[in-house]
Amino acid sequence: MKHASIFSLVLLLILPLGAQANKKDRGWKSLFDGKTLNGWKISENESSWSVKDGAIVANGERSHLFYVGDEKPFVDFELMVDVYTEPSANGGIYFHTKFQPGGWPKYGYEVQVNNSHADRRKTGSLYAIKDVMDVAPAQDNKWWTQHIIVKGNRVVVKIDGKTVVDFVEEANRQPGTDDTRKLDSGTFALQAHDPKSVVRFKNIRVKRLS
Repeated sequence: MKHASIFSLVLLLILPLGAQANKKDRGWKSLFDGKTLNGWKISENESSWSVKDGAIVANGERSHLFYVGDEKPFVDFELMVDVYTEPSANGGIYFHTKFQPGGWPKYGYEVQVNNSHADRRKTGSLYAIKDVMDVAPAQDNKWWTQHIIVKGNRVVVKIDGKTVVDFVEEANRQPGTDDTRKLDSGTFALQAHDPKSVVRFKNIRVKRLS
């Protein structure tokens, strides 16, 4: 009887924790199956993309991999991506963008992936909008998590849980003449920057907030 009481007490302690975990995970959707590029579309230079050991590998001439697996555009959301960079690698994750067959994406914002490339704008930068300069908040040769939260006119970027960018877009912001950098709606894209850059992406998941 004593053992049964202890067992019941343990269950009472464990069950709420399980319920909290399920609630925390609710609403998240995986965008990458770990095996193929199903749901994704390459803009140019197809050889710049591959899947290896459960990760998307970006390495080669300039190219962008757009998520096309959902017809409904993303507006407010949380996006989490596990990233691994080799030394001197440059890359990025775009949001509120849309597919284009070549060139640098014209639409949407880019969150930088760069721990040791010569570009002074480092990992977590909202590229050329609000930058993390010179000192990267992550390291090469190890996995780290980039977490992008967009709600209304606010963008928050976290690296391994630490906020590195908190940006509020002004209400009267107008798109530029060359690049349309304005919060709107759209999809996501991963970047293959150049042949000397090797970046891996995995555990790509999103939660809609609207």
